[in-house]
Amino acid sequence: MENLRYASRHGHGLSLATLSPGQLEQIHQASCRILSEVGVLVHHDEAAALLHKAGAYTDGSGRTYLPVSLVEWAIRTAPSRLTLFSRLGRPVMWLEGHNAYFGTGSDTLYFFDPATGERRAWQSSDVADALRVADALPGIDFVMSMGMLEEVDKRLHNRVQYALMLQNSTKPQVVIAEDDQSLADIIDMAAAAVGGREKLAHQPLFALYCEPTSPLQLPYESVAKLLLAAESRVPVNFACGALAGATTPVTVAGTVVQANAEALCGLVVHQLKNPGAPFLYGYGDSPLDMRTMQALYAVPEALMLQGCLCDLARFYQLPSWGYAGCTSAKVCDEQAVVEATMFTLMGALQGCNLMHDVFYMESGRTGSLELLVLMDEVISRVRFMLRGVDTSPQQLALEAIARVGPGGNFLADDHTAEHFRQSWQPTVSDFQTYEGWMAAGGLTTGQRIAARLRQILDTHRPVPLPEAVQKQIEAILQRAQERL
Repeated sequence: MENLRYASRHGHGLSLATLSPGQLEQIHQASCRILSEVGVLVHHDEAAALLHKAGAYTDGSGRTYLPVSLVEWAIRTAPSRLTLFSRLGRPVMWLEGHNAYFGTGSDTLYFFDPATGERRAWQSSDVADALRVADALPGIDFVMSMGMLEEVDKRLHNRVQYALMLQNSTKPQVVIAEDDQSLADIIDMAAAAVGGREKLAHQPLFALYCEPTSPLQLPYESVAKLLLAAESRVPVNFACGALAGATTPVTVAGTVVQANAEALCGLVVHQLKNPGAPFLYGYGDSPLDMRTMQALYAVPEALMLQGCLCDLARFYQLPSWGYAGCTSAKVCDEQAVVEATMFTLMGALQGCNLMHDVFYMESGRTGSLELLVLMDEVISRVRFMLRGVDTSPQQLALEAIARVGPGGNFLADDHTAEHFRQSWQPTVSDFQTYEGWMAAGGLTTGQRIAARLRQILDTHRPVPLPEAVQKQIEAILQRAQERL
């Protein structure tokens, strides 16, 4: 079978391809046929006008049809790479090629309280603590809002979440915004934190996540955010959350064709607004379980779809957006470990540039900081493996082998002393014998994760915002509250 057909060396590490060159072209042509022959509904006047001026046609039913030449122009015009910066102004994420970065998710309804184990709604203090944990974990490259704030006015929700993100982490961000006004305030807060809008446009601190409405609709709110992001040069995606069997076809290939068409349509509108503005290509698939009518995370179909989108992103020479470290499990159990680990490993092998939702449980309804800490170690294992094998003279160790010779051992050899610290080391796993493990307290992995969580929450404090910036953020929130 052609899917998952080979693992190969790519550059200095390992990579995995899902689609053949012929399949990539086949999917591209099928998506272009959808846009030119089936059409889309565009619920935004400015976007419709931009498309019409560029050669798209709208019929009496309201469907807009995009010529293939316009789609391929947008693909050529968008940049092939983008860099995200930390709040401290350092470039830390280079979204290109097979580079793989991991981050949390947004807007879960519940979380497991690390102190009590209770599954409950989020408060602002919980989100602040969760962001500090994500900030402290070396395998987590960027943060998202993580939880819905139960006590906050829903109209201010994303603004308050973003203020918490700025206050409790210096890492790059992926943001959600209710509408373009909310996004404008988030841009103002980010600009205050980094030194102005011009600097933010050239050294972006965050990327925006917005979605079409499947099948084949461009909703007003999402398009308004897409246009503002293009104008402000904020990196953005237009990624459908496919529900295979409901909002997209039930087959992997059918979902890829439709999701690809929707992403490309968003790209066209985005590039028409501001040619060369940064765009992230991607989408997700949570197939509908026909037995339970629930959306499923991390099932094989979702992993295969992500492989397809990563191959298509490189085919289009666009940075890619996807998922990792998430599960349909309800608690941090064996199912959670299997699914979250598989998604993390596969996403990295597939070369997905930006993977979010690490810590999602129950298909995105609940967040688990315990799962986040465990996935931090999994990410460390994956990154070590993806480096591939160093075959330099020192690593080949011919001189050491000659010194030790037949029947010797390497424990006392200088080569071992010089290199053993290069071996991968765990953060929560235990490698002792049973007797050594018992002598150290006989702690389970879950208990070690809990101890690491407590240590981070007790000690980790990110670099604070300057007082003047904090006051600017408070003023932006106050003005938004007055407007609303």
